[in-house]
Amino acid sequence: MRVLRNVFAIGVFASFTALAACGGAEDSPPGPLARHFDDMFIADVDTTLQQGVFDSQREWSKAKAENANAESDYNEASVQLTAVKNEYQGTKLAISTAISNKKAAEQSADNNRINQAAKELHAAEAAEKAAAARVKYYEAYRGWLKKHWRYTQENMYWREAQYELTKSTLAQRNNKSPKGVDYNWFPKQEQERGKRTIAAKTKADNEKAKAAQVRDGWLKAQSVADKESGKASNLPDPMAQKTATTQTIAPSNTAVMPVQSTPVNTQPAPSTTVSPAPSTVAPTAPATP
Repeated sequence: MRVLRNVFAIGVFASFTALAACGGAEDSPPGPLARHFDDMFIADVDTTLQQGVFDSQREWSKAKAENANAESDYNEASVQLTAVKNEYQGTKLAISTAISNKKAAEQSADNNRINQAAKELHAAEAAEKAAAARVKYYEAYRGWLKKHWRYTQENMYWREAQYELTKSTLAQRNNKSPKGVDYNWFPKQEQERGKRTIAAKTKADNEKAKAAQVRDGWLKAQSVADKESGKASNLPDPMAQKTATTQTIAPSNTAVMPVQSTPVNTQPAPSTTVSPAPSTVAPTAPATP
């Protein structure tokens, strides 16, 4: 039995390693690329022929910056959520105070004081409901940013895969034959990363739509609270503050414009197709990831 358990454990570990090498399941965090094409094999190619390589490298750099920005946005939202929860606790204390004031007013038998205390209690209750709705909004907002961060991670590796594909394509077109390299690796790697990116983009968009619905609920509750208090709250609204731009994911092997950190649906930018040239090198069997 111990031998069987050891064999099973080895098999599970091998499967996990293989998944990690190719990026893993769509729901798992993306891992580094399994295949890279060494720059040395295109170093002697005329730079006028390397524009596609320079372009894809630039898009990869932009994707890395967008991922860093998405991570920063998520971390900032976590800090904001803590502050919003603390403010919610403050509205609960305000209700307790308003209830005590109302009891004292009733004991005074002063109708003006009673009416004022009742009004303040209604305002405090409305503020508490709005604050609770605001907590839910910020939770949903942070949930969307988490999915968006995952999307930018996937997109970052996809851009890198496009960069590696562009380099290998240039080398193949210039009759380079690197030892131990199979040119078929790179289109497949790019396609797999593209699929993961599309899936992550869909999940992020769905999460954003949910957050927008929760935001509407908070805005309605806050409007009621402002009316009860007789003054505008002017509380921060993170989704309203975002500048919205987007990208529609292009088909595999297609270079497209970079994605901004908070996308919404618009038309895609013009694309430039990158296709590997017909193989002039006998492919070698790829190494096991």
